[in-house]
Amino acid sequence: MNSLEHLDLSDNILKGEDFKSFANICTLHSLYMPANLLTEDLPSILHNLSSGCVRHSLQDLDLSHNQITGSFPDLSVFSSLKTLILDGNKLSGKIPEGILLPFHLEFLSIGSNSLEGGISKSFGNSCALRSLDMSGNNLNKELSVIIHQLSGCARFSLQELNIRGNQINGTLSDLSIFSSLKTLDLSENQLNGKIPESNKLPSLLESLSIGSNSLEGGIPKSFGDACALRSLDMSNNSLSEEFPMIIHHLSGCARYSLEQLSLSMNQINGTLPDLSIFSSLKKLYLYGNKLNGEIPKDIKFPPQLEQLDLQSNSLKGVFTDYHFANMSKLYFLELSDNSLLALAFSQNWVPPFQLRSIGLRSCKLGPVFPKWLETQNQFQGIDISNAGIADMVPKWFWANLAFREFISMNISYNNLHGIIPNFPTKNIQYSLILGPNQFDGPVPPFLRGSVFLDLPKNQFSDSLSFLCANGTVETLYELDLSNNHFSGKIPDCWSHFKSLTYLDLSHNNFSGRIPTSMGSLLHLQALLLRNNNLTDEIPFSLRSCTNLVMLDISENRLSGLIPAWIGSELQELQFLSLGRNNFHGSLPLQICYLSDIQLLDVSLNSMSGQIPKCIKNFTSMTQKTSSRDYQGHSYLVNTSGIFVNSTYDLNALLMWKGSEQMFKNNVLLLLKSIDLSSNHFSGEIPLEIEDLFGLVSLNLSRNHLTGKIPSNIGKLTSLESLDLSRNQLVGSIPPSLTQIYWLSVLDLSHNHLTGKIPTSTQLQSFNASSYEDNLDLCGPPLEKFCIDERPTQKPNVEVQEDEYSLLSREFYMSMTFGFVISFWVVFGSILFKSSWRHAYFKFLNNLSNNIYVKVAVFASKISKVHG
Repeated sequence: MNSLEHLDLSDNILKGEDFKSFANICTLHSLYMPANLLTEDLPSILHNLSSGCVRHSLQDLDLSHNQITGSFPDLSVFSSLKTLILDGNKLSGKIPEGILLPFHLEFLSIGSNSLEGGISKSFGNSCALRSLDMSGNNLNKELSVIIHQLSGCARFSLQELNIRGNQINGTLSDLSIFSSLKTLDLSENQLNGKIPESNKLPSLLESLSIGSNSLEGGIPKSFGDACALRSLDMSNNSLSEEFPMIIHHLSGCARYSLEQLSLSMNQINGTLPDLSIFSSLKKLYLYGNKLNGEIPKDIKFPPQLEQLDLQSNSLKGVFTDYHFANMSKLYFLELSDNSLLALAFSQNWVPPFQLRSIGLRSCKLGPVFPKWLETQNQFQGIDISNAGIADMVPKWFWANLAFREFISMNISYNNLHGIIPNFPTKNIQYSLILGPNQFDGPVPPFLRGSVFLDLPKNQFSDSLSFLCANGTVETLYELDLSNNHFSGKIPDCWSHFKSLTYLDLSHNNFSGRIPTSMGSLLHLQALLLRNNNLTDEIPFSLRSCTNLVMLDISENRLSGLIPAWIGSELQELQFLSLGRNNFHGSLPLQICYLSDIQLLDVSLNSMSGQIPKCIKNFTSMTQKTSSRDYQGHSYLVNTSGIFVNSTYDLNALLMWKGSEQMFKNNVLLLLKSIDLSSNHFSGEIPLEIEDLFGLVSLNLSRNHLTGKIPSNIGKLTSLESLDLSRNQLVGSIPPSLTQIYWLSVLDLSHNHLTGKIPTSTQLQSFNASSYEDNLDLCGPPLEKFCIDERPTQKPNVEVQEDEYSLLSREFYMSMTFGFVISFWVVFGSILFKSSWRHAYFKFLNNLSNNIYVKVAVFASKISKVHG
C-alpha cells in the first residue's frame, strides 16, 4: 500500500467506508468510488481524508452516484486536487461564499444534486478551473448574477460550463468575457425575453445549448459572427422570427463552421430559403414550427447534410430530385406531418444517398408506390403511412423486409392491396404496422417473428395457422389482427408466445372456445376478443393472466356465470367489457376487488340478482381524473439483449350518449363508466353508488330495479350520461339531480316516478321523452301541469266611479282639453318649422324600421319553437 497510486472501488456495494484508512497513503493520486452506497455527509468524508498526507498527493477524486449528503465544504486543503466528481448524490443547501477551491482544480462536477441559490464567487477566483458542471440542481439566480460571480480569473481558464436543468432566470447575457469558453449549456432553465442584439458570444465558443427555455423573438446577428460555432441548440423556446431572417443573421462567418442547428419546437414561420451557403452543416432540426409556403424550385440543401428534420410544419408544394441532387451524405430524412407537401421524383431517379431512417408520414407520395425506395438498401426505419398510396406493394419491398433487420416499418392508412408473399427470414427486430389497408389472403409465416405485428383493418382471411409454425416465439410482444376476415377456431398454441403483452383479435369471425393456452400468457396486459362468434364459458386458465389491464370479450356468444376469480385474481383490471353475451347469474361479490376498474360493462346479458353494495370499493371511480394524469401503458422489450421501454394503445368501443363510439388512451382514461343495462337486475339502486364521484356514465336501464332514485345522486358531479329508464323506480326525482351541471344525456322514462320535476335550467332543457311514461310525473318539459301550477283566470275588476274620483267626468274633460293644447303646441311647431319637420319624419321612419325588425325576429323564434 505504500506505493499505491490508483485505487478503483467503483460499482460495488460499499456503504460506511472508513475514509481515514486512505488518509495516510501518501502516494495515492487517484481514488475512484462511484456507484456505491456511501451515505456519509460530504464534510465528514473530506475531513477524514484530509487528516493524513493524502491531502497533498490526491489529484483525482470520484465519489459520484452515491447517497452522500450534506453541504458543499471548503476544499482548499487538498493542495494537488485537479478533478473532483460528486454528481448524482444528495448534496443540498447553498454554497457558502467563504469557501475556497483547491488552487490546481481543473474539473469540478457537482451536477444532479439539490444545491440551491447561485454560484459562489470563489468559483470565479479559481484560476485553473477548466470545466464546471452544476447541472440538475436548484440554482435560481439570474443568469447575469451567475456570470458576474464567475468573472474572476476563471473567465480566462473556463472552457466548459454546464448549468443545464436548473431554475436560472433572466435573459441571455453577454458572454464575451469568457475568452476560452468552448462549450456552454444553459438549456432547461427559465431564461426569457428577447436576446439583445448587442450580446456577443465568446470568440472560441463551439457549442451553445439554450433549448427548453422561454426565449422570444429571433437570433441576434452576433451569433452569426461566432466564427468557431459548430453547434447551436435553441429548440423548445418561443422564437417567432421568420426563418429566412434567422438564416440571414447566421450567414456571417458561422456559416462556414456551423455543423448542427436545432430550432425545433418554436413558432418560427416563413418558407424554406436556400441553405447551401452553410458548407459544413450536417444536422438541421426544424420540426414542430410554423414553416409554411411553397417550396421554392431552385433552393438547395447543404452538401454535407446528414440529418434533415422538417416534421410537423405546414410546408406545401413539391420536393423534386433537384432539391436532393447534391446530398450524397444524407441518411436521416424526416418530413412527416406536412400534409400539403409532395415528393415527386423522376421515375428512374437514383438518389445519391442511402437512408437509414425515412419519415414521410402524411406527405403526398402516391398513388403509385414510390419506386425510388427500391434503391434504399440500408434503412432500419420507414414510415410512409397516410401517404395517399393506392397500389400493390412491389415484391422487392417485401424482399428487403425479409432479408434485413428492421427497427420499424409503418405503411398503414393507405390503400395498399394484394397478397403478401412469404420469405424465409430471421427474426425481424422491431415493429410492422400494416393496417388499415386492403391486404388480403393469408398472413405469411415470416411475419410471425416480429416484435410488434399490427395488421388491423385489412382483408386478411383464412385461419391463424401461421402462428403455430416453427415452435416458440420469444420476441412477439404485440399482435393486432383485428377487423379482418379471419375465421375458424382460434389456435391453441399461445404457450409459444412467452413475451406477448397485447393481443387484439376483435371484429373477426372466430368461433369455438377461447383457447385454454391463452392462460399461459403471463405477461399479457390487454386481451381483446370483441365481436366474434366465440362460445362456451370463460376458460379457468385465464385466472393466471394476473397482469391484465383490459379484458374485452363483448359481442360474442359466451355463456355461463361470470367467474369470481375475475375479481379475486385479475386485480390489475381497469377495463372489463363482458357485454352482449349470454352470461347469467348474479354479479360475483369478488368483482368489488377491482379497485382500479374504470369501465365495467355487462350490458345485454341475462344477469340477475341485486347490484352489489360493495361497488363503493371501485376506488378509481371515486376519484376525478384529468387527461394530464395519463401515464400510458408500457412494458420492457428485450431487443438483442437491450431493454427498451415501449407503450401500446388501449381502445374501447362503448355505447356513449346513444351511439357507439371508440375511445382511446387519455380520452379513455377520463371515461369512468358502469353499464349494467338490458339484464334482469332487481332490488334497489345501492346508495353506495353516490360515492363514485368520478363516474361519467351510468346506465342501469332495462332491468327490474325498484325503490327510489338515491337522494344524493347529485354528488356524482362528473356525470354526463344517466340512463335509468325502463325499470320500476318509484318516488320523486331527487332535487340533488339539479347539481349535476355536466349532464347532457338523461333518461328516466318508463318508470313509476311521481311528483314535480325539479326546476333547474338543466333538467328543463331535456326533451319530454326523457320523462315520458311516468304517469304521476308533472311539470316542464312535460305538458302535464302540477296541481299548484294550473293557470288561473284573471278576475274581472269592476271599477266604481264613486270609489275612484280620478275617473270622474271632470277628469275626462280636463284630459281632453290638455291633449288638444299639447297636440297643437307640438304639431304646430313641426308644421311651421321645416328643420323640425324633417327630423320628426326621419324619427318616425327609423322607429317603424326598428319595430319591423323586432317583430320579424320574434316571429322567427316562435316558429322554431313550435316547428
